[in-house]
Amino acid sequence: MNPADTFHRDGVVFQPQALDRRAMTIARKAFEWSLANPGKGATRLIPGTPGSFYGDLANPYCFDAYSQVHTETVIPSLITALWNKPDIWFMYEQIFKKAGGDDGRPARRTPWHQDLPYLPVEGNDLAVAWISFEPLNKNESLEFVRGSHLGTLFDGSKFDPRDDTEPLYGTGELPRLPDIEKNRPDYDIISFAIEPGDVVIFHPMMLHGGAPTDSGKTRNTLSLRYFGADASVAWRPNDTMERIAKTASSPNVHPMNRAKQQGVGAPFRDAGFPKVG
Repeated sequence: MNPADTFHRDGVVFQPQALDRRAMTIARKAFEWSLANPGKGATRLIPGTPGSFYGDLANPYCFDAYSQVHTETVIPSLITALWNKPDIWFMYEQIFKKAGGDDGRPARRTPWHQDLPYLPVEGNDLAVAWISFEPLNKNESLEFVRGSHLGTLFDGSKFDPRDDTEPLYGTGELPRLPDIEKNRPDYDIISFAIEPGDVVIFHPMMLHGGAPTDSGKTRNTLSLRYFGADASVAWRPNDTMERIAKTASSPNVHPMNRAKQQGVGAPFRDAGFPKVG
């Protein structure tokens, strides 16, 4: 089965050694820019648990710093080949720096979740390129429930260390996440051993979670999110036009927040999104 068919069926494809040394240097430069320039989304994830887990995402100032990733690497073309469509826009970046505890305990795993409940977008032409700068065994890597991008959209996870399924919204409009980790045999879970240069590409509707990071190890990863021609605006629980308009008028707002003003079902577009293919 070719990669495009695998992406549509499984929701995730593994692209071994897709990035050469220069491309990895460009990706690492973008990652380091984000570390040095934290945005409003920067946070120490899952406080009160062993180790450290830093993340940042959707910095509206990132677009120039990430331009080389799109113009001088194959990442956009890898994704458009999966969509079988030429148009692609960069939506936002996300970085993770995760380290195991000094006390011998691993850093807590990233709870199972989907990305779409957190995002104002839906469609088939959506993709996340996930890049690790360290080699990872399968049991240290990102995990996916195969084919879950074709299933139910669940409420998001609050990433509460007491309960992975504690809902983000809790309004009842979206069903609560199942407890996948406690019922792993019930799910078709897949992951990939990673070497620097490999790229994992998945649909943001996928149920996925990050394995724990052992004591003495650090995992630095970069996620790049893209959308294509069929992407449309989606509202989430608690959205109102008044709230959307207020957020969109804030200074230095991310293009995602402006795009929401187009209304549900409208093409997901804003001049602030760079077209990269």
